[in-house]
Amino acid sequence: MKLPSELRPAIWGALGGAVLVAVIGFTWGGWVTGGTASQMAQKQADIAVVKVLAPICVDKFQHAPDAVANLSAFKAVSSYRQASFISDGGWATMVGADKPYSGTANACADLLDKLPK
Repeated sequence: MKLPSELRPAIWGALGGAVLVAVIGFTWGGWVTGGTASQMAQKQADIAVVKVLAPICVDKFQHAPDAVANLSAFKAVSSYRQASFISDGGWATMVGADKPYSGTANACADLLDKLPK
């Protein structure tokens, strides 16, 4: 197929414009690939689930037998071990699960740490 010579600059301009739009879109326009969008969505879903489960964990902790003694023991534990304390106590594990949802023990510990002794 032979193209007229006056059409050639328009084709090159359209091709260059398309490349330029793609570069600008992915660099500054906020465009992402499907894989990146999926990862971002999963991260936001995880954050939302933890936001819902952490107050349930606090409620389980407060309604457990010896809650006052447990809170004192929790406050005595160093801050970097508090999530393990919650996880080991089983308060972050929800009904039907065999282990806590990732991040729930940390969020629960953060909420419990704000409670008065």
